[in-house]
Amino acid sequence: MASTVLFPSASLHRLSFAAAAATGGSRHGLRTPLVRGSRVSMSAISVGSTAASAVDDALFSDYKPSSAFFFPGQGAQAVGMGKDAQGVEAAAELFRKANAILGFDLLDVCANGPKEKLDSTVISQPAIYVTSLAAVEVLRSRDGGQNIINSIDVTCGLSLGEYTALAFAGAFSFEDGLRLVKLRGEAMQDAADAANSAMVSVIGLDSEKVQLLCDAANEEVDENEKVQIANFLCPGNYAVSGGVKGVEAVEAKAKSFKARMTVRLAVAGAFHTKFMELAVSRLEAALAATEICSPRIPVISNVDAKPHTNPDMIKKILASQVTSPVQWELTVKTLLGKGLKKSYELGPGKVIAGIVKRVDRGAEIENINA
Repeated sequence: MASTVLFPSASLHRLSFAAAAATGGSRHGLRTPLVRGSRVSMSAISVGSTAASAVDDALFSDYKPSSAFFFPGQGAQAVGMGKDAQGVEAAAELFRKANAILGFDLLDVCANGPKEKLDSTVISQPAIYVTSLAAVEVLRSRDGGQNIINSIDVTCGLSLGEYTALAFAGAFSFEDGLRLVKLRGEAMQDAADAANSAMVSVIGLDSEKVQLLCDAANEEVDENEKVQIANFLCPGNYAVSGGVKGVEAVEAKAKSFKARMTVRLAVAGAFHTKFMELAVSRLEAALAATEICSPRIPVISNVDAKPHTNPDMIKKILASQVTSPVQWELTVKTLLGKGLKKSYELGPGKVIAGIVKRVDRGAEIENINA
């Protein structure tokens, strides 16, 4: 979701919103995870096999996180991203591979824009995916970087960032992940074009009051214009999606519910709602044709804030993600509550760092840009 929202703090901060091993094997198209020396050892099991359907989906249910990789979602993109990564050969190679899959020079769009092109759903999603995995290679090239990568025992990503996290964890190859992200962006854009919908960020209310605001707005519009919370981002910042008339009703009523402000989001349509149903069948078909493994470390789902290991379940989760609210606030709170000590945001921008700090000001998080 391409957008920029504001959230309250001591002073207002601008926050891009998506409402957000690599080893040699992955670089050569293999399904080796982007992490070496993982504490979790699990054999790769491909989808479609008897073993795949038998994989216990709750293998990571009692995970105890200590170090996490976070990957951003749509909205984190900015002209100039990817430039710094070109000094690292492994990162530069990812952009070259992306060009062959996408059919255009991705680095040129990332580095030079124009902004309007980079911000489009069909461009920004693959651009963020590639740049985020390039950031892993930038980190690896630094002194001690491989040790940090080896220490990561949980990962997740905001909306499209979940695909990046799965690639990092070895669930699918860089190339297969990029093909999925490319199709996802196209399918979401087409679904948005088919309906008159929008998104708005509501600032300064808790989630219960935002739900009451949605209920009040829905009393005034037809069924096909109704709204819902689409992204539980962080305390005081929730994105609402739905028909344009429903979104306008939310904006009109927000002050009476004591909202600090509303910010209409610059996105193609009502992401993470029923308005994206047209994208689901295309995603399901693409996922069915993609070989997926059980991830080597827990990858926390946006749909239910839980890790999944059964490849068939991962496919179902990814297909349903585009029509399901993003449970990002719950994800961050759960990780911190389980004892997460250190985290890293890999990719463009500092979206996730701002969110994590909003949940817990004392949380330790470092940005690795590319």
